[in-house]
Amino acid sequence: MSNHRGLSTAWQMLGWLLLAQVAVALVGRSLAPLGPLIAEDLTLSKAQVGLLPSFLFLGQMLVSIPAGMLTDKIGTRRLLLIVCLVLGTAFLLGSFASGLYILLFFIMLGGMGYGAMHPVTNRGILYWFPAKRGTAMGIKQMGVTFGSALAAIALLPLAVAFGWRVAMAVACVVVMLSGIIAFRFYKEQLAEKTAREPAVKGSMLGIITYKPLLLISLVALILNGSQMSVNTYLLFFVTDELFFSLALAGAMLVLSEASGSFGRIIWGSISDTLFGGRRFPVLMIIIVTALTGALGMAFLTEGIPVPLLVVIVVVLGFAVSGFNGLWMNIATELTPRQQAGAASGVSLTIGSAGVIILPPLFGLTIDMSGNFQTAWLLMAGLLGVAGVLAFVLRKMKGF
Repeated sequence: MSNHRGLSTAWQMLGWLLLAQVAVALVGRSLAPLGPLIAEDLTLSKAQVGLLPSFLFLGQMLVSIPAGMLTDKIGTRRLLLIVCLVLGTAFLLGSFASGLYILLFFIMLGGMGYGAMHPVTNRGILYWFPAKRGTAMGIKQMGVTFGSALAAIALLPLAVAFGWRVAMAVACVVVMLSGIIAFRFYKEQLAEKTAREPAVKGSMLGIITYKPLLLISLVALILNGSQMSVNTYLLFFVTDELFFSLALAGAMLVLSEASGSFGRIIWGSISDTLFGGRRFPVLMIIIVTALTGALGMAFLTEGIPVPLLVVIVVVLGFAVSGFNGLWMNIATELTPRQQAGAASGVSLTIGSAGVIILPPLFGLTIDMSGNFQTAWLLMAGLLGVAGVLAFVLRKMKGF
């Protein structure tokens, strides 16, 4: 009976972690659906639009390792509140920005809260779920894509009606309230309370230089950058290249993120059940699926049937927006669980570089070539590199 109660409590705690994750994503990922309206208001080029998510993830990259170490030191509960308040306050101030550079500054500050949420919630999952961790991590990571889809569903119409600044401010209020609620009801697992010191003195250097963690982080760098490039430019691609309406473009973004939400649960469940906890085969399936989706996007032209667009968007989103839970599992399972926060932070720091580099590069490729096809082919080539890196990781660890 006590085991049943413990499992029930674990799923309740997952619910509060998920609430915080959804709210944080609602704000952080609002940049994609609001991008065209921000671009119109501030007169931005495609490459400049790519700087919006880049600065969000620059903030994440700067804070991920310190946040991971702080999580290992003081635990999950208090940091849930802190990161929600930091993100909400920064983006709220950003909604008053009159120019690109001021907006980028506040986005970067908000990115520190956004990025810190991952090691905070990952540590909670690691301690509450000794079993079925892939499924639990997938559900928690689903909060990112669900929050992103919610941003497209709720914030884009709100922004069209009242302006992007109002929509962003509303999202900020939601994330701060969610942080307060999660702080009120989340409880730390007993083992987490008694394991707040790094296991070995100087072990941080060992984590940073650990080659398997570095390899999975480089794979994540490419998948992360591909995911954010899709999120940032899908609206532009559907409207500017395929000449569909903004409403249909918004629906495609929702579909991409919704399929990614399901992907985060399904990929984790598959690795737990069909592959007995082995993550590598599922990682390779994800990479091949993403590569197929990117190639499909490269050959779409004006006049294509909407159902075909839907299929390709869903396939691509299922992979590039659905891989994160598996990545977080691999990163935390490669190191002792007392160092889960630090391992997540290191991997996030490296993985975030892809989101800083790829979206502006994707946009610059569009600006220079005058079309999206070259940019989609560039993404496909990088995903091929990710496949090679994954095979090297398999050989190294014998996955």
